[in-house]
Amino acid sequence: MPVARLRAVRQAFLFGNFVIGCGVMALVGVLNDLTASLQVPVSRGGQLIAVSAAVMCFGAPLVAGWVGGFDRRRLLAGSLLWYAAGHAASALMPSYETLMPVRAATVLGAAVFTPQAAAAIGALAPLEHRGRHITYIFIGWSIASVAGMPIAAWLGETFGWRTAFAAIAGASVVAAAWVWAATPDGVKPSALSRRDWAAVFTSPLLMAIVAVTALSGAGQFTLFSYLAPYWKAVLHADATQISGLFLWFGAFGLIGNALMSRRIDQLGAGRAVTIALGGMALSLLAWPLGTGIVPAAIVLLPWGLGCFASNSAQQARLGAAAPGYASALMALNSSAIYLGQAAGASSGGWLIDHGGYGPLPWLGLAWMALAIATSVWAMRRSARDA
Repeated sequence: MPVARLRAVRQAFLFGNFVIGCGVMALVGVLNDLTASLQVPVSRGGQLIAVSAAVMCFGAPLVAGWVGGFDRRRLLAGSLLWYAAGHAASALMPSYETLMPVRAATVLGAAVFTPQAAAAIGALAPLEHRGRHITYIFIGWSIASVAGMPIAAWLGETFGWRTAFAAIAGASVVAAAWVWAATPDGVKPSALSRRDWAAVFTSPLLMAIVAVTALSGAGQFTLFSYLAPYWKAVLHADATQISGLFLWFGAFGLIGNALMSRRIDQLGAGRAVTIALGGMALSLLAWPLGTGIVPAAIVLLPWGLGCFASNSAQQARLGAAAPGYASALMALNSSAIYLGQAAGASSGGWLIDHGGYGPLPWLGLAWMALAIATSVWAMRRSARDA
């Protein structure tokens, strides 16, 4: 493929991931207004995050098996249109009970787009630069945290959560049009047989790498799901300060992902992932020191640098470990991201009901320690097998 065309495709996929990231993370930013508007406690509102994550977790591999032979131009543009329709419908829901199933259906678009975009760009890119191109399109998630999540938080606190959801619906339509215009016809990564799926699920190394994603996601979302209410209740932060903290976090997420995209081929994906996990663990360990807005921002810095960078590097790590199974592994890794989110949001909500916000970073740190240990084991196993 000509370099200019490949560049256009990856820019479109980056923007698609930006919109997907905005939609997934918007709930974190608007949780204060949503729970007040629908008259439910924060812990129950957080279950929207858990249920959405569970749907994406199980939906990604199931959909990957079903859409294996689909043309990626139509599949990716269609998933973004589904996402647009779901967010528009969500903005109209009158109650928590009606919002829950609509939200669950909406995020099927995310379960399709992110892993299948990664598989598609991997099929289009030259083998020697595949890791760089895959990590590049995941910068969209970092930009979502820089711009999308703070804007969603500000819209939620200022105009209400429905406005934030309507904005995501509009952006999804734009993303669908861009992906349709940039992606060539006929992109169909190889469909996997049952034997291929069995090979993936019975590989200790591949499943350990996927487990790293799930464990680190649980470590983050135990606390991350409740950052907005935490900052409001504990730090007495107002809407502008909450948006500012999300913006700060996202800015370093963008920097971390950009650095990862440039350095991953030199460091090696396994080592890069472990370094990113260590940064996040450092933030959770230092969390009690964030007793004001400025100290909280300082404590967030290593977490921001490692958050999206680790996810991008995990995709590249799996793509390098078994290129022939890339489509399945990207789907499984996306599932692991969302499984971690569901586990973290659920356990965090339970802790808030039974012990308040104080225990959240310690449970998150325990999850993260398991992720680091598993990542190190996978690195050693990979080196031994090589």
